[in-house]
Amino acid sequence: MENTVIKVGGMSCQGCVKNITGVLSALSGVASAEVSLEAAEARVGYDPQTVSRAALLEAIEDAGFDAE
Repeated sequence: MENTVIKVGGMSCQGCVKNITGVLSALSGVASAEVSLEAAEARVGYDPQTVSRAALLEAIEDAGFDAE
């Protein structure tokens, strides 16, 4: 299990936080996803054998937010 911090842009409310948390949690291989509106970031625990960091970024971007 690895942990990563992804900077997320474009969040403006708790609805955005719930949206991103849901998108990340739905990915196979993601064990935990904590999204902070105040810090503008997502802390994700994931299995790199199952899902790549690039896939996490893509999922956030597909949801309409900026991720780096």
